[in-house]
Amino acid sequence: MTEIVSKDRLRVAGLMSGTSADGVDAAIVDICGGKVDLLAFETFPYSSAMRKSILALCRPETARVDDICHLNHVLGEVFAEAVIKLCDKSAIPLRSVNLIGSHGQTIWHNPQGPRYGGRVIRSTLQIGEPSRIAQRTGITTVADFRPRDMAAGGEGAPLVPYADYVLFSDRRLCRAVQNIGGIANVTFLPSSMGVPPMIPRDIHGQDARATNVLAFDTGPGNMVIDGMIRIISDGKRQYDRGGAMAAKGTVHKDILKEMLRHPFLRRRPPKSTGREQFGQQYCEWLYGETRKRKLKPEDMVATATAFTASTIATAYCRFLPRMPDEMILCGGGAHNATLVRMLQRQLEDVRIRSTDEFGINIDAKEAVSFAILAYATIKGIANNVPSVTGADEPVVLGKIVPGR
Repeated sequence: MTEIVSKDRLRVAGLMSGTSADGVDAAIVDICGGKVDLLAFETFPYSSAMRKSILALCRPETARVDDICHLNHVLGEVFAEAVIKLCDKSAIPLRSVNLIGSHGQTIWHNPQGPRYGGRVIRSTLQIGEPSRIAQRTGITTVADFRPRDMAAGGEGAPLVPYADYVLFSDRRLCRAVQNIGGIANVTFLPSSMGVPPMIPRDIHGQDARATNVLAFDTGPGNMVIDGMIRIISDGKRQYDRGGAMAAKGTVHKDILKEMLRHPFLRRRPPKSTGREQFGQQYCEWLYGETRKRKLKPEDMVATATAFTASTIATAYCRFLPRMPDEMILCGGGAHNATLVRMLQRQLEDVRIRSTDEFGINIDAKEAVSFAILAYATIKGIANNVPSVTGADEPVVLGKIVPGR
C-alpha cells in the first residue's frame, strides 16, 4: 500500500458493469499526473443465464437475499477474471498492474430514501465482492465508491464527472460529456477551466474550478429501447443494433408527449435514476400503451428512441447554464445512429463528437473513469464533486482491499 501511494505513475485497471447488465467492461490505463493513457480495453459479456440472474436481483419481487449473497461473490470472481483475461490478451503482465478500481454491479439505487431518526437516509447497493478481486488477482482493489458520497449527504451519483473533468476540460470550449448507457448522464464542463491537476495538496484541496461542474442523469439511455426490443422479440434480441429498427419506424407523438411528463424529467439537479424508475415495469407499461394504439414494432422502438433523445435535449435546455459548444458522446448509445441523428436534429447548434477522437474508446470511458477514481482514492484525493451529487463536502470515495 505504501509503495503504491508513493508512485507517481500507476498502472490501473478499471472495471464497470452498467444498468444494462450486458457484461464487464475492463480497461487498463497508465496514469501520471493529469495524463491518462489507455493501454487496453475489452468487454466480457455475461452469459444469458448470468444476465437473467443479475436482472432478477434488480426487482424487489424477484430478488432473494440468498441469491444476492451468492451473486455478490460470483461477480467478484467474474470481475477478477476480466482483469486476468484482458492482461493475457493484451500481453500486459498482471504483476505490472498496481491497482484495480471496480464500480461493481448496481442492483438497487435509492437516492431519495425513506426517513430514519428524522433524517432522509439515501442508499445504494453494488455487488461484485472486491475481496474476491483482490485475492484472485493479488492486486489492491478499490470498490464501492457510491456510499461515502451518500453518507456525506449526496446522491452517490453520478461519479464519473471527476474523470470527465480530468479528461475533457478545455480552456476555450464549453463541453458536455454525454454518456448513453442503460441510463444517460451528462457532465457540463464550462470553458476557461483549463486542464485540472490530478493531485491537489490535500483531500480537501480539490481544484476550485471543479465546483463549476454540473452533472446529472438526464433519464433513460438504452434501457427503455432495449426493454422494448426484448419484449417485442420475446427475449430473442437484446438491443436495436445501430438503431436499424427505429430507423424504419415512425415516432408516435402523443405517446412521446405522455412519456415526457415523467416526474423525474422535471426534477432539478442534482438527481440520479435507474432501473427502479425506467426498468422492466416501465417498459411493460409502454408496451401496453403502444399495443392499445396498434403501433407496429418499428414504431414502438422509434418512439422509445425518440424518448431518450428528447430527454437529453430537454435536460440541456432546462438545466444547463448554456448550450455547450460540443457534446462528447460515449457509451453503447453512441453506436445507435438513429439516436445520434435524433439528438443532432434537436441540438442542431451543438457539434457532436465521440470520446474516440480523444483516444478513449466509446465503450471504455466508464471503465477508464473508475480507474481514475481509484487512483484518486489511493492518493487520498477527494474524488466526488459536491456540486454534482449534492454532498455536503468533498470526500474520498471507495473502500480499499489490499492485494498480496
